Amino acid sequence: MKKHNFNAGPSILPREVIEETAKAILDFNGSGLSLMEISHRAKDFKPVVDEAVALFKELLDIPEGYSVLFLGGGASMEFCMVPYNFLEKKAAYLNTGTWAKKAMKEAKGFGEVVEVASSADANYTFIPKNYTVPADADYFHITTNNTIFGTELREDPTVSVPLVGDMSSDIFSRPVDVSKYICIYGGAQKNLAPAGVTFVIVKNDAVGKVSRYIPTMLNYQTHIDGGSMFNTPPVVPIYSALLTLRWIKAQGGVKEMERRAIERANLLYSEIDRNKLFVGTAVEEDRSRMNICFVMAPEYKELEADFLNFATERGMVGIKGHRSVGGFRASCYNALPVESVKALIACMQEFEKQH
Repeated sequence: MKKHNFNAGPSILPREVIEETAKAILDFNGSGLSLMEISHRAKDFKPVVDEAVALFKELLDIPEGYSVLFLGGGASMEFCMVPYNFLEKKAAYLNTGTWAKKAMKEAKGFGEVVEVASSADANYTFIPKNYTVPADADYFHITTNNTIFGTELREDPTVSVPLVGDMSSDIFSRPVDVSKYICIYGGAQKNLAPAGVTFVIVKNDAVGKVSRYIPTMLNYQTHIDGGSMFNTPPVVPIYSALLTLRWIKAQGGVKEMERRAIERANLLYSEIDRNKLFVGTAVEEDRSRMNICFVMAPEYKELEADFLNFATERGMVGIKGHRSVGGFRASCYNALPVESVKALIACMQEFEKQH
């Protein structure tokens, strides 16, 4: 039976990326050594990092004056590194979900944190609007896609202070105006690579302006100067990231990824809205294309476990919703084929006929 991978992360990767990574783990570039056992400073590996950086810059149209870093620690480490490097007195945060809240909590250890707006009272079912960002903030932090609650901010805000974005789960799914940001970061395990590497796009001249001492490993300048090689980087995930970047380019780039994301989301949301058994959880204008969350309609609530079993038996993997929302979550990242969405829709329609 074919499996359809809707896991929220670690999540689906292009099949060819998995196969090529597996080959390199057995024998990297015909060296007779595994990718896992070569030196990160080996002459065969440095071109991997260089090409990955170049493709990042090409695919996202990153302007001059920015560095692309491959670090450890996941996005959760960046919750700390961002304020360490950029917060001198005050930072502004938009609270749109669990990860935004966690990022805000970490920043409070470094200075004043202003929550400019929050949708917590509505269980994060929408993206707040019409907020005011303090003009004296050192930066404004946003989380562009909220994996747990299924909302997404698809426009890069225009604000009068430096902008920072957590793009863990929607990177490469739409064009981004990188010039608006001093820092974009994300864990790679949703749209780029296996868990273990974090990408950071940082504006070089924004670094080094805080007065505090920054530990060496947490200082972006260390990794800018060291080309992500100050210490041993996560070699295998970086190689997988390179393969994914090549795949994105070969498929038609970020615009094609966006077209596919819109197609998948439109198909699934249309079925959720049509099907009497299901209800979407996010307000329509803020619905995520990456993490599509839905629950049973109130009068069919008792069928939730039955549908989960029904869909699982038909090859749908990872569709159980996060405990904060309940119901179901279909994560539709870049590598997910539209056929998987159609298979889930067929499940929903078949289940509807039975009830």
